[in-house]
Amino acid sequence: MRPDTLAEAVERIRLGASREVTPDEFVDMFDLAPTIEARYIAIAEEPALTNDRRFDALVGAIAEYLAKQYRLGRVPTWASGPARSLDRPWHTSSMFIDWTREFLTDAMREYLTFASPAEFASRNIFTEERPLRRARGPQPLKT
Repeated sequence: MRPDTLAEAVERIRLGASREVTPDEFVDMFDLAPTIEARYIAIAEEPALTNDRRFDALVGAIAEYLAKQYRLGRVPTWASGPARSLDRPWHTSSMFIDWTREFLTDAMREYLTFASPAEFASRNIFTEERPLRRARGPQPLKT
């Protein structure tokens, strides 16, 4: 089963699930949520910290990004906590691939610095313009 909440996705990763697959599965479930409130509930609970500064900051960025992209009307307060930000810049061209190495050129770092959404850049994470881009667009909401 796919994780219904961001907290559940992080817990699965803490227990050994794939960092490359599990976040994507969560985003799929988030996209399929039938209402704005259901989407907010999916990010409302604070995920446990993983002791991986990059991943913990990334989780905060994901929550804020989803809240703003889907116009949920609020961002969970936990997403702006100090553990959800990096002290040093992290430039990554693919959000969930290769956590330990960076193979980016100076030109690519410059592009990512300017293209990165504010929800990521404010945490010192510099990534592609649409970091959670999915093959299909968001599903219409029931009001």
